[in-house]
Amino acid sequence: MTVRFKIALTIFITGLITALGVISTVAYSFQRFEDESTFERAGVFLTRLVGLYDNIFELYERQPDDFAIFLRNLVLLEPDSQLYLLDASGMVLAGTGARKLPADFKVSLRPVKEAIEMFETRRSGRPMPMPGMPYVKGDDPQRADASSVIAAQPLRRQQILSGGPIVGYLYMVCDKPPLPPGRAAVFRSALVGPAITAIAAVVALATLLAAWVVATVTRPLRELSAEAAAVTRDGLSSAPGAALPPSLAQLADIQIGPLSGPEGDEFAQLRRGFHTMLATLRSQWDDLRRLDHFRREGVSNLSHDLRSPLTATVACLETLEARWSRLEPPGLRDDEERRLVEVALRNTRNTARMVRSLGDLAQLDEPAFKLRLEPVDLAELIDDIALRFNARAQNQSVHLLTTSSNDSEDRPVASIDIELFERAVANLVDNALKFCLPGALIELQAGVDRAAGQVVVSVIDNGSGIAPADLPHLFDRFYQSRHTVAPATAEGGKGLGLAIVKRIVELHRGELTITSEPGAGTAVGIRLPLAPH
Repeated sequence: MTVRFKIALTIFITGLITALGVISTVAYSFQRFEDESTFERAGVFLTRLVGLYDNIFELYERQPDDFAIFLRNLVLLEPDSQLYLLDASGMVLAGTGARKLPADFKVSLRPVKEAIEMFETRRSGRPMPMPGMPYVKGDDPQRADASSVIAAQPLRRQQILSGGPIVGYLYMVCDKPPLPPGRAAVFRSALVGPAITAIAAVVALATLLAAWVVATVTRPLRELSAEAAAVTRDGLSSAPGAALPPSLAQLADIQIGPLSGPEGDEFAQLRRGFHTMLATLRSQWDDLRRLDHFRREGVSNLSHDLRSPLTATVACLETLEARWSRLEPPGLRDDEERRLVEVALRNTRNTARMVRSLGDLAQLDEPAFKLRLEPVDLAELIDDIALRFNARAQNQSVHLLTTSSNDSEDRPVASIDIELFERAVANLVDNALKFCLPGALIELQAGVDRAAGQVVVSVIDNGSGIAPADLPHLFDRFYQSRHTVAPATAEGGKGLGLAIVKRIVELHRGELTITSEPGAGTAVGIRLPLAPH
């Protein structure tokens, strides 16, 4: 769900809720107004009755059986209201309701007294004693489980002096009459129709407002997203030393046009900050690219320049060693000089290998370097590598063997650069031979992981293993484990062999895994995509 859709949906729902809230408020206010008007009309009606008939309670006492007829005559003009005579305790003495009430039926006197007090307060113009509804609801004798708007007036016995004790109450229940068919149609046309029209209008207005918000407020976000996508697609530069594409050339300029204020709104500030960050990143990227190019070019040139003198030095030392080996019998001084030559020759060879590795690594790091891929059966490849190291393994009394699937339908075939991949596996075998004691086992495996769609080449040994602290850095350039390598002997390499393996695997878009346990051995796995049949 996009941000634009969320904003539009929020505005739409807000408009719909607002419309429903307005209609509900109008309906509630109308109902409250109707109840208040009913309460006022009933109170006025009872006041007039008490004023006209100040002997109502005496009339009931003289003719209790006919008093209900008298009450029905009084409410002929109020057919939807019921009139009751209560005694001082709230017991119904007579009424106009159709339901026959028990002889001792009582209504609650609390709402009766509240209705009397509220009506007197309203008629006198005094402020209401407490906030609340401007009408009172009380018991409806015809519906025991419901309440209706009521009005009441106290009754006193007829006497010369006013202010006698209250002997009863005239109690009026105002029921809500059902709407007749004609009034129902009028209600629908007067309220339901306008309500639906109002909701439709609010929804339409909310939709238009949402469209305006999406078109104006989110435009900077869309532009910023497009610019970020352009950076992701094209990068900070199309090629080393080349000019930026037109879409990125515009991003380098942090001026984003006129702002809405001295500093601009939040979107303008965000866009300006993004452009500033992008310009800084481009500047830093250009610096890093120049430094990286200088490093690779310097390493490559240095490696090339050192190979010739080192090769010549190795040749001279080998010739000198061969000549001294023919001297019979060698003297003490000759033995000392021969040992010096052997040390010089060994160190020169190591230096030559390191220089060659540096040159190879610099070449692999070149962005323009391309692999020469072709489908190869890796089982046959590891057999060739095992044959190459077989003599060395026998000299070290190390067992070297290969295992692979014999199923012709499950051959480990992958698209690789044969020369580079062979070198990667050879580096792993060479590294295993360096740290395996006589009697150890090195196994080369080639298999297929059908579930992952990969071929797996593994070099497994039961040598001395690798310390857990060294595992995360094992393939870092120039990293050497001090637990297994004696620097003075220079037999452990200079930390470039495994770095070359890592780079070759990366160029093949593969994965490199390693597991090791000190004293139990090491397993290094290379995973490559399986070549299609």
